[in-house]
Amino acid sequence: MFTTLPMLLIGATDLAAAFLFLFGLKRMSSPVTAPSGIRLAGIGMLAAIAASFLYALHVSPAASPHLLANVALALVALAVGGSFAWWSGRKVAMTAMPQMVALYNGMGGGAAGAIAAVELFGGHVQDLSVAIVTLLGAMIGSVSLSGSLIAWAKLDGILSHPLRVPGQRVANGTVSVVTLLLGIYIAVVLQSGVAPVIALPSLIALFFGFGLLLGIMITLPIGGADMPVVISIYNAFTGVAVGLEGYVLQNPALMIAGMVVGAAGLLLTLLMAKAMNRSVANVLFTNFGTPVAHKQGDIVGELKPMAPGDAGIAMRYANKVIIIPGYGLAVAQGQQKLYEFVKLLQAAGVEVKFAIHPVAGRMPGQMDVLLAEAGVPYDLIVQLDDINDDFATTDVALVIGANDVVNPAARTDPSSPIFGMPILNADKAKQVFVVKRGDGKGYADIVNPLFYGANCNMVYGDAQAVLVKMIEAVRGLGLSVAA
Repeated sequence: MFTTLPMLLIGATDLAAAFLFLFGLKRMSSPVTAPSGIRLAGIGMLAAIAASFLYALHVSPAASPHLLANVALALVALAVGGSFAWWSGRKVAMTAMPQMVALYNGMGGGAAGAIAAVELFGGHVQDLSVAIVTLLGAMIGSVSLSGSLIAWAKLDGILSHPLRVPGQRVANGTVSVVTLLLGIYIAVVLQSGVAPVIALPSLIALFFGFGLLLGIMITLPIGGADMPVVISIYNAFTGVAVGLEGYVLQNPALMIAGMVVGAAGLLLTLLMAKAMNRSVANVLFTNFGTPVAHKQGDIVGELKPMAPGDAGIAMRYANKVIIIPGYGLAVAQGQQKLYEFVKLLQAAGVEVKFAIHPVAGRMPGQMDVLLAEAGVPYDLIVQLDDINDDFATTDVALVIGANDVVNPAARTDPSSPIFGMPILNADKAKQVFVVKRGDGKGYADIVNPLFYGANCNMVYGDAQAVLVKMIEAVRGLGLSVAA
């Protein structure tokens, strides 16, 4: 009875945790309920972690001598990891959020790989089906760990350019096949008991090494413009790896949480790829993101600078304004000033909405989070499919730090790397103001014909500084925000 009760409590807690995971994820589908959804899922995770310590009451005689030491190590790991996560989560800037997500995602894959390593090196895997699941989770987790670290390095600017060499796809395919063959061979050895060609621990270590190498080789050639999709892919990988290792440990909470994360990550990946009019295979195995050479003669028109104050006043007298935020707004931390400017326009009777492209920024949903942080009401934030038709009747489209997601070459230039990608139709507005620090080509390094259009003016400067000048100009007309 003493040993059965803890297992019953663990099972009940895991079931409750799984419900909280699912219910929390459901609430994350709306920006209004997302904060409470995150808290509920967090409570579920805390409950599952706390329940895991009940396994200490149901251990084998062989493990009993190490019980106190293992519990102490687990508590130390929780304290160190929890403290670091709390500190880094509060300290990280919004512009660095994609890097943090990539790192934490990699840690999840690494944790799944570590579970597999303990099972394999400890000789706990005997059944063939369990061996296959363990090795598959180990491979996926290893790829996710190393691939996520490379994605982090690219997002953080440590690796500023894709690394591509002749025959790279053949090399990647070879490493993939070798890793799979090693996994199959290890499974056969574990099942049959036949002595391997080399020592089993060395064979397992080699398997993990090839898995880590595969993640690096897959991610290095991918261009920076594809990082939102890459993050989603590795998020799905991590979820699947955790779910598989949950099966190995017969832990329902890990299985359910892992599969939910894997399914959500896969769906998000497909949505991101659709938003770029590309397949996932196209992201992983082609060279989008490579700098593209454009002749200046290919562009019709010229760049026309405008003072921030003049642009602000023009929007003050408009009837309808659509604002398109991009990564440049996040870099400048200008979201608070942007919403202050929006409230001034609304006080003057201007209809204002925000248009969000699914792959704006460097991670899925970054612009939504950025605006929510500034207190922008959710009913003002509209997604691409729901707002694109409105640009034709819009007086001013204000583009702040965005580039590729408003590039009309995606509609008109078959030779463009982004041809076919759905974009926000900012060029169809009567007037376009583009806030940029310079004449850069954006993250994908592609020239944007919108900037040279007859209806477009460039407002140069840091986004926050430009918005301050716009606010001053509008307030100079005697207008203030209504109480």
